Amino acid sequence: QLETLEQEEQECLELRPHPTEKTTHIASHEHGMTVTRTLQEGEAEPQCHSFCYSRATLRARLLEGASLLLLRVLARRQTMPPDLVFPAINNEGDLCTSSY
Repeated sequence: QLETLEQEEQECLELRPHPTEKTTHIASHEHGMTVTRTLQEGEAEPQCHSFCYSRATLRARLLEGASLLLLRVLARRQTMPPDLVFPAINNEGDLCTSSY
């Protein structure tokens, strides 16, 4: 029984004159998960957006860390079931599917 407790992704673009930094933080809690996205462009005030998913919505969804672990297990077994698709959350925190 693997469960993602917390995940953070940071992306930095060194574009002049306005470097951009984007952070996505996903944290598990009693009622589900909270996704917080922060965007910092140059010297501007950071823009922060936060939203939650219920446990029922997240049932059987793969986050990035779990997806990497699954890929390693499949590689180790040297087998890939045909048309393997999982409900997932992308790096923006949006609900999607992940195909292997």
